[in-house]
Amino acid sequence: MTSLTRATAAAGALVAALGLFTATPATATATPRSALPGDWLHLTVSQGETIAPGSPRALLLCDPPRGTAHAAEACAQLAAADGDIDRIPPKEVFCTMLYAPVTAHASGVWHGHRVEYTRTFSNGCVLSARTGSVFALDA
Repeated sequence: MTSLTRATAAAGALVAALGLFTATPATATATPRSALPGDWLHLTVSQGETIAPGSPRALLLCDPPRGTAHAAEACAQLAAADGDIDRIPPKEVFCTMLYAPVTAHASGVWHGHRVEYTRTFSNGCVLSARTGSVFALDA
């Protein structure tokens, strides 16, 4: 009975947390971030050199991995880098030199420590090469 209650409570917390980012921005800030379980990051990717309202966003939860289509890969990469996105080994790919800036932002908690990350990359290919699956928000 206890495990059923814990599972129900965890499911309710997950639904509430995921609902947090489908709400309006004013509502989203009303829920305390410390209520989320385990390691998590609120991710935003925006076209341009700043984070724009309405940019794609997702909540990546890593205990167990969920929230994005590439959550398992992203959580594994973050675990190997101890939650430091800058320490994720870059992929060996060739990216065009087209300048179409994208800005990535991550905010959350990893092993009890606050994570804040904001970087602008020259294009989406460079973003993917430097951050692995962390900001792969599309399916």
